[in-house]
Amino acid sequence: MEPTKIVVRYLDGKILKGTTQNFSPAKPSFHLLPQGKATLVEVTISHLKAIFFVRDFLGNKIYKERKKVAEGDKPQGRLVEVTCKDGEVLVGSTMGYDPNRPGFIFYPVDPKTNNIKVFMTSGGISKVRYL
Repeated sequence: MEPTKIVVRYLDGKILKGTTQNFSPAKPSFHLLPQGKATLVEVTISHLKAIFFVRDFLGNKIYKERKKVAEGDKPQGRLVEVTCKDGEVLVGSTMGYDPNRPGFIFYPVDPKTNNIKVFMTSGGISKVRYL
């Protein structure tokens, strides 16, 4: 499996950037190789707000992410607005939200954002609203 670039955001606000080769939504933990380090870190999903699968680690701080479906867009799954416990609001689509699971995969509505997809943890969410 090819390494995947991710940004891990913990419930306490801590952020780790690096790569993973063994993340699975069905497992309680996975390994992260932090950017610039040589030692793997075990990450426990229940301690996280979200895992952001990113195009690059820098992103674009001045880019304003679109929060609505554009004319002609055909998102897969159901459109949702996710409000995180830290107040961040994300809009996108999902094929499998179930509040009884540890989390779900979410695809941002804006295809130009740095986030390719996001694994939202149930512990990091305060509200999910279908659009």
